[in-house]
Amino acid sequence: MVINKDAPLYVKLAFRFLVIFFICYFINIAQNILIPFAFATLLAFLLLPIVDYLQNKNWGRILPILVALLCATLFISAIVYFLSNQIAGFIQDIPSIKQHLNEHFIALQRWVKNEFNVSFQAQHAYLNEQADKLRETGTVYVRRTFFSLTEIVFLFILLPIYTFLILYYRMHIRNFLYSVFKKEYGPAIQNVIMQSKLMIRSYMVGLVIEMAIVAVANSIGLMILGIQYALFFGVLAAVLNIIPYIGTFSATIFTILVTLTTSDSTSDLIWIVVIIYGIHIIDTNFLMPRIVASRLRINALISILGVLIGGALTGISGLFLSVPAIAFLKIICDQVPSLRPWGLLLGEDTSELNRKTIYQRIRALTTKNKSSITQNQA
Repeated sequence: MVINKDAPLYVKLAFRFLVIFFICYFINIAQNILIPFAFATLLAFLLLPIVDYLQNKNWGRILPILVALLCATLFISAIVYFLSNQIAGFIQDIPSIKQHLNEHFIALQRWVKNEFNVSFQAQHAYLNEQADKLRETGTVYVRRTFFSLTEIVFLFILLPIYTFLILYYRMHIRNFLYSVFKKEYGPAIQNVIMQSKLMIRSYMVGLVIEMAIVAVANSIGLMILGIQYALFFGVLAAVLNIIPYIGTFSATIFTILVTLTTSDSTSDLIWIVVIIYGIHIIDTNFLMPRIVASRLRINALISILGVLIGGALTGISGLFLSVPAIAFLKIICDQVPSLRPWGLLLGEDTSELNRKTIYQRIRALTTKNKSSITQNQA
């Protein structure tokens, strides 16, 4: 069936949702190929200034790319080494954490028995039943974990290869984009490429700076509170803060659960929530608008939906890639006239700004009329 301008609205909507469905289905089944390529594209945009600078210094074509990849590898390795040391210290204390957690569990069982009159035998029977159900599906989870570890190794192998090739053939790819579309779309393609480079570059650099500030603030706050593994939890909360809205909540819950096993003070739990969410509020309202570039203007509703959809389609990788992917999609929608309503939907609410603009215009017009009347009277 041909979809033309005279087709009913429901036919056009059905066709568009069908296209979206097949795109999501393709992303889901091809994620092992698309995810390394997406991360490599982000890394290539981030390393592009270094490559351009070295190439302008007559370093050739290949050597600047290798130097940029080496810098990125050293930076990522330093972060992984730091986190590994923190996790190693945390793992050594897991037996002690289990012991304290078992004490809290026994206290919880006593509370359930006293408040709801449920015997210990009934509680153990229910827990054993749930354990049997989990054991039946344990093989599936083990397989998923194995494949996820395999995918991580696969990602780290393909990431430098893809990044090198994208940087090496970047002009070839740009010429392809100019050739595949009509000439009248040339300026729009150029705007998309330029805005995408600025958006990704500013987003990634700003994200690293913001993550460092949040990690230091969280760690200092938890250290002052006397929380064990404060540095580990501070860095963990900063890393998970990349995932909008969901990451901070997950880090807070995990910190509270572990603190329950190392502290008997209820006030510590309250202060953990105050510190992590207080820093998160400051980050959201002050750090994010100033450090992360203003080009990444995605409203909260679309961000949450994008994170959930990205996680459902591709797992953890989708949680990290969803926000820059939506921002890139908004850039394209803003450049295509027929897609500008969708770009408006993805962006922030500008109604308040429009109201202020209209008010300023009315005020300027009123002032101009008053001055004209005054001149006429004079």
